[in-house]
Amino acid sequence: IDLVLFVNGIPVTTIELKSQYTQSVQDAIYQYQTDRAPLFKPNNAPEPLLAFPGGALVHFAVSNAEAAMTTRLAGLETVFLPFNQGDGGGAGNPTKAGIATDYLWKEVWQRDSFLQILGRYLVPVKNDKKQLVSWIFPRYHQLKVTRKLVAAVLAEGPGNKYLVQHSAGSGKTNSIAWTAHFLADLHCADDHKIFDTVIVISDRTVLDDQLSEAIESFERTKGVVAIVSGEGASKSKELAEALSAGKKIVVCTIQTFPFALEEVRKLAASKGKRFAVIADEAHSSQTNETAAKLKLVLSAAEHAELQDGGEFSTEDLLAAQMTAKANADEQAGITYVAFTATPKDKTLQLFGTRPDPTRKPAPDNVPTAFDVYSMRQAIEEGFILDVLKTYTSYKVAFSLAHHGKAITSKEVDQSDAMKGIMGWVRLHEYNIAQRVQVVVEHFRKHVAGLLGGKAKAMVVTGSRKEAVRWQQATRKYIADHGYRIETLVAFSGEVVDLESGPDPFTENSNELNPRLAGQDIRNAFKGDYQMLLVANKFQTGFDEPLLCAMYVDKRLGGIQAVQTLSRLNRCYPGKDQTFVVDFVNDPADILAAFKPYYETAELAGVTDPNIVLELKAKIDGQAFYDTYEVDRVVSVAVKGTKAKQSDLDAAITPVADRLLKAYAEAKRTHGASVDDAKRAKAAKDRMDALILFKSDIAAYVRIYGFLSQIFDYGNSDIEKRSIFFRLLHPLLTYGREREGVDLSALRLTAYTIKNIGDAKNNLSEGDPAKIYPSTETGTGSVQDKTKVALDELIARVNDLFEGDLTPGDKLVYVNDVIRGKLMESEKLVEQATNNTKEQFANSPDLTNELINAVMDALTAHTAMSKQALESEKLRNDMKDVLLGVGRLWEGLRQRG
Repeated sequence: IDLVLFVNGIPVTTIELKSQYTQSVQDAIYQYQTDRAPLFKPNNAPEPLLAFPGGALVHFAVSNAEAAMTTRLAGLETVFLPFNQGDGGGAGNPTKAGIATDYLWKEVWQRDSFLQILGRYLVPVKNDKKQLVSWIFPRYHQLKVTRKLVAAVLAEGPGNKYLVQHSAGSGKTNSIAWTAHFLADLHCADDHKIFDTVIVISDRTVLDDQLSEAIESFERTKGVVAIVSGEGASKSKELAEALSAGKKIVVCTIQTFPFALEEVRKLAASKGKRFAVIADEAHSSQTNETAAKLKLVLSAAEHAELQDGGEFSTEDLLAAQMTAKANADEQAGITYVAFTATPKDKTLQLFGTRPDPTRKPAPDNVPTAFDVYSMRQAIEEGFILDVLKTYTSYKVAFSLAHHGKAITSKEVDQSDAMKGIMGWVRLHEYNIAQRVQVVVEHFRKHVAGLLGGKAKAMVVTGSRKEAVRWQQATRKYIADHGYRIETLVAFSGEVVDLESGPDPFTENSNELNPRLAGQDIRNAFKGDYQMLLVANKFQTGFDEPLLCAMYVDKRLGGIQAVQTLSRLNRCYPGKDQTFVVDFVNDPADILAAFKPYYETAELAGVTDPNIVLELKAKIDGQAFYDTYEVDRVVSVAVKGTKAKQSDLDAAITPVADRLLKAYAEAKRTHGASVDDAKRAKAAKDRMDALILFKSDIAAYVRIYGFLSQIFDYGNSDIEKRSIFFRLLHPLLTYGREREGVDLSALRLTAYTIKNIGDAKNNLSEGDPAKIYPSTETGTGSVQDKTKVALDELIARVNDLFEGDLTPGDKLVYVNDVIRGKLMESEKLVEQATNNTKEQFANSPDLTNELINAVMDALTAHTAMSKQALESEKLRNDMKDVLLGVGRLWEGLRQRG
């Protein structure tokens, strides 16, 4: 074991140490040359504990204030990794009297400690030929968290929860592997094993190779680790076999985990077995029965995104599983350890450590993370990059009109119509084409040459349909300009978009990914693809160190912004800069989203447990059911697998039928009472009350399921209503009606996209931000829909961009007036028919005909025509529009 010792930055090459260091260092440090002849040996020190032929396994560099280590000396190319405790959320060590690095010889190099590191932490790394190429040595925070977890479990026993907030770049994979092995071998004072099995949740349908390999590499005795990756019915069989065979560690995917948790609950409750569950920061986009359970913990926006192919996390799944089975007896034998870089408020409340564990969470007893390795420390130590350093915003402005037919005078719901209009603009061919141009040209200019030409980029689109159109437009733009850029698009399931093609699109559609040939997107992107377009996929849990740029065309809020942009932060040799180009979000909002996770994620408070009691009283007061009906449903439901579906239907259906019929009758009465305002209002109030009831019982199920993990309400009526409401809610199908808004005649009349510069997003400035807890209490009332005439709404949208648009941004003048006149030119018809688009674009006749068309339009469009005649640049811009989204060449060829 070599030690390279630095004092005040100067390497010590002799045993002449300053007096202030002498005794501490002499009592702890062994320093040997590779031939094992000591340069310096403390008084009465024994011979080396272990000798490694061929040289040292680890080398330390130590100064008064900081420490670092490496497992390989390579002269000036040596890379030392920080080995510090951290200081106030950042890098370094806490300032104190004496030597700040004395924790090394007092803790790390202490004999028992170092023997444990050599025996349990040190892991050989071998190449494909099974040859030793290097060693894995724990970083300080990895050493600390594993030892801290072991000490806590020994002191507190099984059945507790621990939240580990470790940033990206912290080496979570190895931390989890070490934790799994230590907990699997842990024995209490009377030498009994504390856990029968440790279950590790990995992150994908295709098992995380890195994690499973790490766990198997750390294995000292072969056969104690089981990897469960079966599908369908075989999952439960594999799990049962692994658990019954006494496997010390079982590794399963996020999809397999529900089967595992159900099995260990049974064993914990029936046989008194004890388990540890270690949850990686995993994500999945599988919309199966597991995802359906997440309705209990996801917000409406999160659930809507999941339905559009979005991803859910291990945090969400754990919360849902615990909510579904809030049985203290079953939970008693299970210890949970959750690793995450960005804990949500519910995760902190469910898994956080309270200052006073004997009391429930309260404003003066707020749960916190058990251990923290912060984003700030990871950035300052050079393990990840600060993705907000180069953050550029674009602003889009446009105007709209109804073209070719009169605007209907019928009033529409303002909210639905606005969503429809903005969605129409986002999918508009010209809008996407302009953004594609910005993305591709920015990539070519700033990104493509990085990392020796290996740099990659990600484009985050707003929906799966947008992803389809973005990919088509991007491939077309690249082909039209002869660029050598390969793109992939990734989304889940099928997308039906008749404007893009008659058949449903998938990732494997030849029109979108012609070279994919059934490959996994992750693996394919590691090849010669430069750009990956995504829709609700790979925004979380996707590690690609070659990613240097991200182009964002999606509204990102809160934790989603942090997780999405953090795909860029992975380090790679030569990667010292990243780019974020954002078309949608306000830079200040993005900075605010990152702030809570920059250092330690802290709750501003805890959710008030009385919310459940208030909501129960409110729902009971609406008198849509009685206690007898609640008891009748619950008495069947609690039988579990022994209950017959017919019995459950007989118990719950009469209640649902009564409410459905009441809503249908109120709706019919409302529609038939045009001339009776009083009767119409009464019917409308009845409809609103039923909609409110449906919303409130969903809120009750969510909030009670969460809070019952933290607070013991000691009231069976509260639990009964949770069961009753959870079964009733899916049967209430009313209230989903949406008024259609006809947007077929909508036209984009002006458009511009402008770079508004780099944002000064400095994470280190200002006070730390906190995470606010859930305060959901159920909706107060049904909001009446605001009705507005469609022409008035379009005028309001146009007013939003008043002053942002110039005459040069007007599309009607170019696409309708000028294009119409050019389409009449027989000369251009002949040239377009007989020449390629590139040849046609360079035709002098096109330039002359364009000037003639502008002059012909002078009378009707004086201002725009005058500008076009005076500006060659404007005429060239007009030509680009005509040959692009205007499809002039295609139109002329069709005429020909």
